[in-house]
Amino acid sequence: MLIRWPHTSPDGERLLQREAMELKVWRTGKDDPLPDGLTQLDGYLDRLTLTTGVLVIFDRRPEAPPWKERGTFEQATTPSGRQVTVLRG
Repeated sequence: MLIRWPHTSPDGERLLQREAMELKVWRTGKDDPLPDGLTQLDGYLDRLTLTTGVLVIFDRRPEAPPWKERGTFEQATTPSGRQVTVLRG
């Protein structure tokens, strides 16, 4: 997902903020989607010429811990070295 946010700088210049986000779902019987998500997001960031992004992983497994325990933010690095924020929930 590409989020575009138009805004005005303090000096009145019209700017456009762009943020890339990838969403993955962790399902029963599947491996953690983090590696695939980082690779996929890395490709998007490359095409969009962005240096950072956000990866959201929803854990839909029945054995997943309660939200209060699994809802975390962490930093990760894509295969090409870009820093991304990972939200697990």
